[in-house]
Amino acid sequence: MESESEPYVRLSTLRRLHQAMAEMNTARSLADTLQTVADGIVKGLGYELACVNLVRPDGDLVVAAFAGNPAAAALMTGRVGSRESWERRLSMGEHWDGLVFIPHTEGWVLDNDDVPQWHTEGPEPRFEDEWHPSDRLYAPMYTPGSSGELLGVISVDRPRNGRRPGAWGREALQMYAFQAAIAISNARLRANMQRALVRLEREQQALRASEESFRQAFEYAPSGMAIAEMGGEQHGRILRSNDALCRLLGRPASAMRRYSFSDLVHPEDVGTLLRTSAEGGRAELRLARRDGTYVWVSLRNSVVADTADGPRFLLTHVEDIEERKRRELQLAHRASHDSLTGLPNAAELRSRLSARLCQRPRTGSGCEPESLDAAYGHPAYDLGGHDFDFSPGAPAYDSYDHHVHVVAPEGDRDDGTKGLAVLFCDLDGFKSINDRFGHNAGDAVLIEVARRLSNGVRDGDTVARLGGDEFVILADGLGQADAQDLAVRLRNEIIQPIRAEGRAVRVGASFGIGWACCGMTADEVLKSADERMYIEKRSRPRQHRRAG
Repeated sequence: MESESEPYVRLSTLRRLHQAMAEMNTARSLADTLQTVADGIVKGLGYELACVNLVRPDGDLVVAAFAGNPAAAALMTGRVGSRESWERRLSMGEHWDGLVFIPHTEGWVLDNDDVPQWHTEGPEPRFEDEWHPSDRLYAPMYTPGSSGELLGVISVDRPRNGRRPGAWGREALQMYAFQAAIAISNARLRANMQRALVRLEREQQALRASEESFRQAFEYAPSGMAIAEMGGEQHGRILRSNDALCRLLGRPASAMRRYSFSDLVHPEDVGTLLRTSAEGGRAELRLARRDGTYVWVSLRNSVVADTADGPRFLLTHVEDIEERKRRELQLAHRASHDSLTGLPNAAELRSRLSARLCQRPRTGSGCEPESLDAAYGHPAYDLGGHDFDFSPGAPAYDSYDHHVHVVAPEGDRDDGTKGLAVLFCDLDGFKSINDRFGHNAGDAVLIEVARRLSNGVRDGDTVARLGGDEFVILADGLGQADAQDLAVRLRNEIIQPIRAEGRAVRVGASFGIGWACCGMTADEVLKSADERMYIEKRSRPRQHRRAG
């Protein structure tokens, strides 16, 4: 660089400086930019050595680029100086506006710190403004903007004219450092953007791979899958369904998009579906096939968000459990029904009977409770036809209980009262058939009797096999005469000849009519009907029992 004593700056010098600035602003990478900054000082500003020290994320400064001496570059590049040592250097010496000059007379105190440094050898200066080999000149670089954080430090050595820079040389170095800070910041920004773009591309590739994996898992899953809207007016509408679900329900994918699960669920299971959708849980319910039949499925919902604040969807997994449900129903049926006749067994009979009876206290004789004002000395409260006792110590009743109390006709006369009749049936002459023709013949008789009893009652009545040759019929809404007529009709059906093991046999039947009413237990009701059956059996002559 020409001396400040010259009246003008050569045009070639300005061109070199402009070329250096242009090159550092067009470098392709951060490393290229840093090296171009160092090279530009040597080429354009007239120094023999230049070093660019860059601030690392931890605050220390590393030698990022070196120009002017390949041997020095190999030794210095990559070495680190602590932030504390650098701050000490930048705070001492002479401050030339934005530059820091530490003359050799003061620099000896820095010889033992950890900042990497390279000194050239040369003669002692002869004039006051000559450059000494141990002189140090630094140009700090700060980030553009109001924050002005330290970005790095340019250090230079050995001006080619052998003199300390004058006013114009100082201004040029300070301006160059300012432009270098901008170029380095831009290069860092470009590098960060490139890394961000690479990371974004990788994330997009991973997302596309994840979407493809989900699509394949969704489409080719062996069990049914569906995506449904969540919230809004179209809540529950099926947006997408896989092939397994379409095959399970016998509906094409285009048709599935016209439905929501509430349109396909069995009417009795709508409440279960709504609870499952709200809770995002699991339920077992029935879905309608295209042919109008229903299939049992296990339905499991998961809430899935499209983005952080985007719409949410229900991912529904539908598994066919028809076979399992069939086995469960079969097991439940076996547990509650007689294996020979298929009728409800004794346990199921007691369960159905108990379900109709409450534990209302009984007083007096018969099933009808006496007036509560007589029992407790105060009026009874009538709530919708129910008598409730609110006296101290009395059993508690649910005020929302809609149970209709079971009552029975008074005595043996038909007073118009309708009740739950319990007909206890015992076969006459059955033991002799077993003894003479074997158990196979006896089983055939029991099966036929069960069929005739079932055909002889109304829909909703219960015919159960209590055990052996004993059957029980529960018939609701009958009066005394109705129950007696039913017993006669059933006896007349039973006494008809029965084909068993290739021969015709006959059995008789004795019926005892009991009545169920609230306050009784199921065993008490059955015992009452059993006792009446034995009374009826003993009242008939032995020779007429088989014939009924």
